Amino acid sequence: MIEKKKKYKLADFDYALPKKYIAQYPETKRDQAKMMVVNREEKTIEHKKFSNVVDYLKKNDLLILNKTKVFPARLFATKDRTDAKVEVFLLRELSNDLWEVMVKPARKVRIGNKLMFTPKMQCDVIDNTVSGGRVVRFEYDGDDLHSMIDKIGISPLPPYINRDAETSDKKRYQTVYAEERGAVAAPTAGLHFTPPLLKKLEKKGVKIEYITLHIGLGTFRPVQVEDLNRHQMDSEYFEVSPKVALAINEARKKHRRIVAVGTSTVRALETVVVSGFQVSPKRGWTDKFIYPPYDFKMVDRMITNFHTPKSTLMMMVSAFSDRDLMMKAYREAKKNDYRFLSYGDSMIIV
Repeated sequence: MIEKKKKYKLADFDYALPKKYIAQYPETKRDQAKMMVVNREEKTIEHKKFSNVVDYLKKNDLLILNKTKVFPARLFATKDRTDAKVEVFLLRELSNDLWEVMVKPARKVRIGNKLMFTPKMQCDVIDNTVSGGRVVRFEYDGDDLHSMIDKIGISPLPPYINRDAETSDKKRYQTVYAEERGAVAAPTAGLHFTPPLLKKLEKKGVKIEYITLHIGLGTFRPVQVEDLNRHQMDSEYFEVSPKVALAINEARKKHRRIVAVGTSTVRALETVVVSGFQVSPKRGWTDKFIYPPYDFKMVDRMITNFHTPKSTLMMMVSAFSDRDLMMKAYREAKKNDYRFLSYGDSMIIV
């Protein structure tokens, strides 16, 4: 008789998260964050430092990280004629100088408005979006819009960090290997890596490759339906290069372990599976939603952080381990004063 897999609902991924557990600042040294080791087979939990991650990878393992780069997406402008203050949150570039943005207060920003950032940079509001945002066209006196955004933009810290962004956030809310500009949220599982730690892994014989998935604001959007089948993920741009696809297929062929750093990396890898245990190089948009029960094709181990209650990220890690084991791990984390969410501590699921 085939065992029927349990159907989960939103409430199954809820847990109490008092504010005292939500990290407001990162650990002083990236690799000194706590690391919980969750063993799926033995149902055990151990407590280590992130620098111990080397002990859980072996020669010829394939470690895959997300090299997306967070850009300073929060800008502040004044409306022409009224001088009203407006926050403009850049979501994505649609084409040259044309962007999809969120504005606050939205009710005051209409098609035809001009928003002034500096004497040399402004934008025209040209359309509304179905999600309540705006489409704007930038005008500027300079060679490169991105450089101007870098100068005046502010790091887009997550909504649960209750402080203003500081200069140090531009560096700390970014992985040390960030390369491809386009994310408005960091792939936080990767924040714990340092160049010496990556070198140590390479010296051990661990193969390291990089994919790109530009994380959007949807990562913070709460799921609002009890029936998970009805939840629609926001689409995010990703790229898995021919070189990386070849490395993954080689690892699968030789029965070597694939270790994914972060839920964004897992989404990209599980999106490009074509048949069996093979992937094809691809770039495009993914709205893949992974929740239990789910049969993972491309990931043997996962490095992640501690996620918000009832989030799609919580659902993914529960699908990878086991929902009851994950809830036990989160209770254990609170008992041991782990720091939660983006600037918090880490977990490796083996």
